[in-house]
Amino acid sequence: MKPTDLALHLRAFLTDYLPAQRGLSPNTIGGYRDAFVLLLRYCREVRKLRVERLQLEQVDAALVIDFLEHLERERGSSASTRNHRLAAIHSFFRYVQTEDPEKLPHCQRILAVPQRRISHAEPTHLSAQDLAALLRAPDLSTRAGRRDAVLLTVLYDTGARVQELIDLRVGDVRLETPAMIRLTGKGRKIRLVPLMASTAKALTRYRNEEQLDDPTRGHESLFRNQRGSPFTRWGVRYLIRKYGDKARIALPAFPARVTPHTLRHTKAMHLLQAGNPAIVVRDILGHADIQSTAVYAKADLDMKRRALEKASAATPSVRLRSWQRDPDLLRWLQAL
Repeated sequence: MKPTDLALHLRAFLTDYLPAQRGLSPNTIGGYRDAFVLLLRYCREVRKLRVERLQLEQVDAALVIDFLEHLERERGSSASTRNHRLAAIHSFFRYVQTEDPEKLPHCQRILAVPQRRISHAEPTHLSAQDLAALLRAPDLSTRAGRRDAVLLTVLYDTGARVQELIDLRVGDVRLETPAMIRLTGKGRKIRLVPLMASTAKALTRYRNEEQLDDPTRGHESLFRNQRGSPFTRWGVRYLIRKYGDKARIALPAFPARVTPHTLRHTKAMHLLQAGNPAIVVRDILGHADIQSTAVYAKADLDMKRRALEKASAATPSVRLRSWQRDPDLLRWLQAL
């Protein structure tokens, strides 16, 4: 059977355009792939279309809108997830319109499908007391507990995304002064993040215990699960949920929901509260846009309060005359 135009374009999009021309990471490409897996399943199971015969013209704006509504209604997807799926579809049809200009009107109708409006909640972060309770939660008398304590410490100290953490290799860690870690972020951008002395010391002990000092093991994952395999994002989330529950026993006011990204938010907030410029925080976190960093400063009430107090201290006080003691003003007000 001859491949359809949809099959040819989709194959080139996923295997050539995204990795070679846009330089996207395998994880990002996997997100695009998942969006089209769901779309094709919808076409087969709901629309009763034969996927092997599906043509590009059949995937029109109406079908895309129905697919997005199906995600929300039948699969319980959030508005954010819906928008991610639509972003993958938009990216594909932007690619198609440059490769096949005859399909330009068809592509533009799909590109006109709007994103769902969502309200972005301000980032949540842990207080110093909450963070200390979480980092104390692992059982240091066990090997797994010591590993987990180091993992949590590195996740907070570097402000790494969870994918950046699980992608860490032994060779990405430099423990000689100045100690630092090399993180590979979105778009395969690499940044170097300095480590606090306590974190470097904990990593040194961990590396010795796990026998990772051998230079030939530099390509191996820094953190591995009980089976010796690299941690997954779900594995890290499980650990944080587990130790969050444990921290809540010792500290009942501990937040109800803590995720790996909460530690990233916490690091950002602590850096800003310490008076570091937003541009420095941006470089540590690996934000592409300074506006992403500015969200943290906007969310911190303590920083706002200190700024107002500083401004009020520098503002000269003005003594206003009481209108009750000004007969001319009082007569004018009564005449209104």
